[in-house]
Amino acid sequence: MTQTTDFGFREVPRDAKASMVRQVFDSVAPKYDVMNDLMSLGLHRAWKQAFVAAIGAGPRDTLLDLAAGTGDVGFLARRRGAGRVILADINASMLGVGRDRALQKGLMEGLAFACCDAERLPFPDRSVEKVSMAFGLRNCTDKDAVLREAFRVLRVGGRMHVLEFSRLEIEALRPLYDAWSFKALPAIGARVAKDAESYQYLAESIRMFPDQPTLAGMMEGAGFERVKWQNLSGGVVAIHTGWKF
Repeated sequence: MTQTTDFGFREVPRDAKASMVRQVFDSVAPKYDVMNDLMSLGLHRAWKQAFVAAIGAGPRDTLLDLAAGTGDVGFLARRRGAGRVILADINASMLGVGRDRALQKGLMEGLAFACCDAERLPFPDRSVEKVSMAFGLRNCTDKDAVLREAFRVLRVGGRMHVLEFSRLEIEALRPLYDAWSFKALPAIGARVAKDAESYQYLAESIRMFPDQPTLAGMMEGAGFERVKWQNLSGGVVAIHTGWKF
C-alpha cells in the first residue's frame, strides 16, 4: 500500500510531497518577501526579531538556519552578533534569492549557503551550537526526522529554536483568521504573485501543523530537553526551544 502524507488538506503519496513543496517555493520565490509583508500585515518582521533575540547566537556560535529561504533570520542573526551562519534550504530558487540579497546588502562575510534536505543534513555530528528553523518545518514530509537531524548536529549544550505558525488561542478571532487565510491570502497571491494555488496550500499547511503541545512532545521525542514555547500574536505563531544535554 502506498504511504501518504498531507499536502495542505490533500492526501498525497509520501514520496511526492517534497517535489510538490519544491514547486510551490519555486513559484513563490520571486515575490516571497513582498508576499510575506502582505500576508502577515508586516508582523513577520516583528516575529523574526523576537525569534532571533530568543536564539541569542554569539560571536563564538555557529548557527545552522534550516529552511533559510531568502535569508531574513540568518542576516538578522549575523547583525546581532552570531559568529557564523549557515543558511540551508532544500529549494535552490529560494536560496538563490537569499544569496543575491546578501550580495546586494554586503552581508556575505560570516555566511555560508547549503542546498540540502533538512531530513538528511550533510553536516557532522555535534558541529554547531545553534539550530533554527522559521516557517519551514510544516513543509517537511518527515518532521520527526528533521528534529532528529537537528539534535544530531548540535553540540552538547546546544539549542534548537523553531518559529512556526501554531494554534490561535483567542477563540473569538478564529472566524476572522480563517477568512483571512482561505479567502484573502489566495486572492492576494493571485494578484501579486500570479499564483493563488500556492498560497492556498500555504494557508492549508498552517492548519495541518501540530499545535504547541504536540510539537513540544515531538521535540522531546527527538531527544531535546527543557522544551518550552512562547506564543506570539495570540498563538498565530509560536517559538519552541529545546536543549541538547
